[in-house]
Amino acid sequence: MADPVNSQITDAVTQTNVKVVAEAPAQAIASLYQVSSHSTGLALQNAVHSQQVLNQISSAVVSKAVQMIMAVGDK
Repeated sequence: MADPVNSQITDAVTQTNVKVVAEAPAQAIASLYQVSSHSTGLALQNAVHSQQVLNQISSAVVSKAVQMIMAVGDK
């Protein structure tokens, strides 16, 4: 017959398992919050970058339009 396991050992293992199972939902929600905040931050960075690029293009278009307007009198 196998030697009986000390009840303190089984209690410690049981308590550890209960602790891990109890903390799992909180860790999952925390991970979800981190991922969603990171993706929101990336979306805002992309929006700012797009706006900066459009501002550069706008400046070039305005500059070329002014150049074409000024060249009308030269002809």
